[in-house]
Amino acid sequence: MITYSTGTDDLTEADLAGFFVGWPGPPSAAQHLAVLRGSYRVVIARSDGAVVGFVNMISDGVLTAFVPWLEVLPSFQGQGIGTELMRRVVAEAQHLYSIDLVCDESLRPYYERLGMVALTGMGLRNRDACG
Repeated sequence: MITYSTGTDDLTEADLAGFFVGWPGPPSAAQHLAVLRGSYRVVIARSDGAVVGFVNMISDGVLTAFVPWLEVLPSFQGQGIGTELMRRVVAEAQHLYSIDLVCDESLRPYYERLGMVALTGMGLRNRDACG
């Protein structure tokens, strides 16, 4: 049974192992935990107490938000966990004007099914900042 929570106080670096599969420069466990704790909103998915997925949102708390990470452990993908994580974090931000995210082209259909629309965007990446 998958349970969902919004608190990060009980999370440890060890709880966050196994995420960011295939990333060229994944964040360290300490960075990962700091990001979640510093986020505007976080939703955590657990199976038998173990963290199996999470989503985080950063925001000004007034009009705009950005979803930088949605991750589900590979062995738990395809069970609707990511969809439920997104549903919950977006529900907590209904009062905001915009909720944006950036994703690889292959993930566009997934986010479109969640009601998101493609936007034009730009960005910079400093891959040396992770790790």
